[in-house]
Amino acid sequence: MTSNRLYHIGFGQDDLGSQPPSIALLSGDPERARLIAESYLQDVRLLSENRGLNSYLGYLPNNRPILSATSGMGAPSLSIVVNELVQVGIRQIIRIGTCGSIQPYITVGSVVISSAALCRQGAANDIAPVEYPAAADPFLTVALVNAARKLEISHYVGITASVDTFYEGQERTDSANPYLMRSLDGITEEYRRLNVLNYEMECGTLFKIAGVYQFAAAAVCGVVAQRTKSENVILEQKDTAVKNAIAVAVHAAETFV
Repeated sequence: MTSNRLYHIGFGQDDLGSQPPSIALLSGDPERARLIAESYLQDVRLLSENRGLNSYLGYLPNNRPILSATSGMGAPSLSIVVNELVQVGIRQIIRIGTCGSIQPYITVGSVVISSAALCRQGAANDIAPVEYPAAADPFLTVALVNAARKLEISHYVGITASVDTFYEGQERTDSANPYLMRSLDGITEEYRRLNVLNYEMECGTLFKIAGVYQFAAAAVCGVVAQRTKSENVILEQKDTAVKNAIAVAVHAAETFV
């Protein structure tokens, strides 16, 4: 490992070789980053497992170099990883995540492609003011939509609610804390009426960072919970949802110019 490696991601620009990647697929789960690298990329090389932030360098079928990297859970960890990825030369990031649908017509196993985010995240406020738009790159988003259409994967495009907590912030009460602050009681129905599609925990901050740092960001999430019916993740369909999201992201990365 070279001496210019960055503190958190554990590698530096010199580790990326003579043909460094400009695009990264970013997963919260290190196992998802590994799955992408081992199952979808070619000539894969492990760059780092520092702090559980697994990163892999590989190549798409068209020989385009790409990173499969880990952001960790939540926006604060993502903000650190993204800052360092930009430092090593990454200029396009596709987040591959999971989410809970808050609209009755969005089914578990499908994917949501976020065009923008309702950003209720503290990390984002350190990057830009609350009023700063959290919008995905339109061209990278279209690439995701086109990929989903070509692969015939059920998909929905729209606004995502990005919040900092899995339980209270997503109005879950079946947990260690059954009591919600009054400001969160009924928030899911309010978002539903505002045509918000889903809950997740990272893309709002990612989109704000992209606007400030001037790189392209987009997000595709597999739907693993249907919040109009239950608070629970449907584990039996999680693998399908994740594989659908990965397939869409990988195809979009291959075709995006």
